[in-house]
Amino acid sequence: MADLVYAISASLDGYIADDEGGFDWGRPSDDAHRFFNDLQRSVGTLLCGRRLYETMRVWDVWKVEDLDEVQREFAEAWLDTDKIVYSTTLDDVPEPRTRLERTFDPRAIQTMKHDADRDLSIGGANLAGQAIRAGLVDRCALRVVPTVVGGGTRALPADARVKFALTVTRRFDDGSVLLDYRLLSPH
Repeated sequence: MADLVYAISASLDGYIADDEGGFDWGRPSDDAHRFFNDLQRSVGTLLCGRRLYETMRVWDVWKVEDLDEVQREFAEAWLDTDKIVYSTTLDDVPEPRTRLERTFDPRAIQTMKHDADRDLSIGGANLAGQAIRAGLVDRCALRVVPTVVGGGTRALPADARVKFALTVTRRFDDGSVLLDYRLLSPH
């Protein structure tokens, strides 16, 4: 059975985007980017919400040969990943290996985890929050960026009670820190 991984970069005060929607303060160094490249290579399917999809779809259109080595590695892993976009407002998702779902069904996700031979990842705070509350997230790979943004989109849901155990810590050369947790109990 595959894991469902929520991998995210967050400010020191717990936000993935500031109150204006910006997240360039969290741009990873090559060292941190390589970690996420390795993680992306282990993923067979990405579950994401509309906003994350709209942000990340550039990886489907950029010419891989025009990217630097670290970005090229990520792009290649991205192109090798199936994507499921959860949205009630999009009409279609034209990129290859991408499909649209209207509703998040925890039972369907559990079936995907059971049947998958590669891990699944989930992105987008709202969608990840639903999965966390449903007890579906097996691993949370949180890169903490040493920046305080004061408000915005929370990385983790305020209304969930879940126990995780710290399994890995790592300091990246940009001063950010990876805190990698595994699910202990959904309640």
